[in-house]
Amino acid sequence: MNNAKQKTIYLIRHGQSVANASPVFQGDDSPLSEQGEAQAMAVANRMSHVPFDTLIASTFKRAAQTAQHIADKTQKDIVLSDLFVELKKPTALHGRPYTDTAANELWRLWKDSLQTVGQKVADGESYDEFLARADMALAYLLERPESTIAVVTHGGFLRAMLARVLYGDAITPSLLQRFHEHLSIENTGITVLQYKDAFEEEPSWRIWTVNDHSHFAE
Repeated sequence: MNNAKQKTIYLIRHGQSVANASPVFQGDDSPLSEQGEAQAMAVANRMSHVPFDTLIASTFKRAAQTAQHIADKTQKDIVLSDLFVELKKPTALHGRPYTDTAANELWRLWKDSLQTVGQKVADGESYDEFLARADMALAYLLERPESTIAVVTHGGFLRAMLARVLYGDAITPSLLQRFHEHLSIENTGITVLQYKDAFEEEPSWRIWTVNDHSHFAE
């Protein structure tokens, strides 16, 4: 009997939010913008042609709303999970304008902490914390019984997961920062991870497709 584990994960960034299109530091509860709703409907139509077993979404409003469009098209129930929320900035930043001097200083301190092992700023997520969460998210997906899973998540956290898959224990704060700066993930772009333990090499996750947003042309 072949007990090899195989997984296909469709990682979907949420549609554009109101705060994405505004000059403010985005919080957890920003809803989809009009453009974001259109993007979510486009990716929902795309996913209606992709067989998958389970739909998981970040608890942040923009991701949950995007997932709802997919659920409506595919008749899937949504499993909400805090594991797939965006990198958590200090709550004191939420909704503050970019022109706010104090907010900008806090933002810079937090961004620096994402590039420094052992550093934490206010209640913002640290480098160590979000990397550990990426590991937990990947382990959670691997442990679920379904073989094909769609996950609606966020650009920053999606890149963190990909960087962990690509670099493994060789990852460093500076390497992760470079990865974030040079890999674009569009709103509702689809990234595909596969896991197979039937290769001659060590069983592992593999990046199959990154940032596919061809559904905008449909």
